[in-house]
Amino acid sequence: MTLQALPLPPSELGESPFWHPLEKRLYWCDIQGFAVNAWEPATDRRWQWKMPSEPGCCAPAPDARLVIGLRDGFHLLHTLTGALDCLARLPAERHDTRQLRLNDGRCDTAGRFWAGSVITPRSAPDAALWRLEAGAGGYRLDYMAGDNFTANGLAFSPDERFLYWANTPEHRIDRFDFDAASGSISGRQPWASFPRKEPGEPYGGRPDGAAVDVDGNYWVAMYEGACVLQFSPAGALLQRIATPVQCPTMVCFGGDDGRTLYITSARAGRPRQEQDAAIPAGSLLGTRVAIAGLSVNFFKP
Repeated sequence: MTLQALPLPPSELGESPFWHPLEKRLYWCDIQGFAVNAWEPATDRRWQWKMPSEPGCCAPAPDARLVIGLRDGFHLLHTLTGALDCLARLPAERHDTRQLRLNDGRCDTAGRFWAGSVITPRSAPDAALWRLEAGAGGYRLDYMAGDNFTANGLAFSPDERFLYWANTPEHRIDRFDFDAASGSISGRQPWASFPRKEPGEPYGGRPDGAAVDVDGNYWVAMYEGACVLQFSPAGALLQRIATPVQCPTMVCFGGDDGRTLYITSARAGRPRQEQDAAIPAGSLLGTRVAIAGLSVNFFKP
């Protein structure tokens, strides 16, 4: 399998990529670059929208809009004008000297937007999973789960029975029972775990962003592990895809047939030799795969 660097500038912290099936464009966030980006492979056209704070995640919405998780809460970006509308703010909580922001997220098939948070420094497992949905009286924001240091790896199974959620610093992926009709989760169980970094020992990385294919396989970027792993629904490792960057951050499926795997990566904080490599840290990568991924779900404002 050949991974190619796409003809795009490196991101400081690339995250939350998705393929827009109507626009035929790839969107992604650059968290530490304070920007949301888009690229049209057929024409090589590029777009960028600067954000007032770190965009942790994004998803498509109807009428040339994106739902975005920023530091203070959830916003709707109008891509034709660049205007931002605040939909819901995170509850005002005091975390001493620590800072809260939204991180990894995506929509379910009902159009609810799910996003996990991170609180730095990561001195306690106070990161949470939030669910945003529209209703007759406006937007409702619900706290769905906690006990996490850095929320990542959010994905849904094709049959809508399960929700996956990674705790990156703990090197663990949990799985919840998911009820698509009500949007509720229950029965949290550890689903996959990975060895921690030990001095003098090979390190395989820790689970970051993820996506699921049409067969229910879970694909996860292993931050600092220079690879993407594919797991079966039962949790068996199916393949390891080596990446030319040390810190892949998230994957998504795209292209007309859903069989192009896109991989974002991180540049911020990486050694100079990684930043100056032939394929530099922060590059966005692509390759063809045998199984199509699930199409992105749209937010329903």
